[in-house]
Amino acid sequence: MKQLQQAILERGSVLSDDVLKVDQFLNHQIDTNLMINIGKEFVSRFQDSKITKVLTIESSGIAPSFMAASELDVPLVFARKKKSLTVTDNIYSSGVYSYTKQEMNNITVSKDYLSSGDNVLIIDDFLAQGNAALGLVDVVKQAGASVAGVGIVIEKSFQEGREKLEEKGYRVESLARIQSLKGSEVTFLEELVTK
Repeated sequence: MKQLQQAILERGSVLSDDVLKVDQFLNHQIDTNLMINIGKEFVSRFQDSKITKVLTIESSGIAPSFMAASELDVPLVFARKKKSLTVTDNIYSSGVYSYTKQEMNNITVSKDYLSSGDNVLIIDDFLAQGNAALGLVDVVKQAGASVAGVGIVIEKSFQEGREKLEEKGYRVESLARIQSLKGSEVTFLEELVTK
C-alpha cells in the first residue's frame, strides 16, 4: 500500500535493526485519513471471506481494525491485555509475549462476543515474531470460530511471524512488508516506494 509505505518513510523512525517507531501516525497519534484507507484496503483483500467479526488486541490494533470493521459493517472485538473488573471468568484467554515491550500479557475476550458461528478477521498493527496473531488465533479457536485470515498493517518480513502463521494454514495479508531496517534505512520487500 503506497500511502502506508510513504508514511513509514516520511514519519517512521528506525530505532534499531529490529525496531521501527511509527507513533506519529499509527500507535500514539493516529492519521485518520490513512486509517480509513487502511480499513478499505483490508476490506478489498478479504471481501469474499464472509467475515462476521474483526478481532484485534488493545490498543494499537484498534484504529485500523475499527476502520475495517466499519467498512465491513461488522462488530469489532478487541482482546484486553489486563483483566477488567467488569469482565468475569466467562472469558477466552491466551498468553502473548510482546517483542517490543519485552513482557508477557494474558489477553482476554469475553465469551459473549465470539461464538462458534463467527468467521473472524484478525487485524494487528505489526507482525514480527507472530506472537500476538497466534494468541488471537488461539482465542478464536477456543470459541470454536473460524479464522478468515490475518491482516497486518506493517510486517517485519525478516522475522518469522508470517512463516509461523502460514505453516499453520492461515492466510496473511500485510499492507507494508519490510525486508530490512539495517543501517537505519527502511527497505520494503516489494520496493514500490523510493525516497
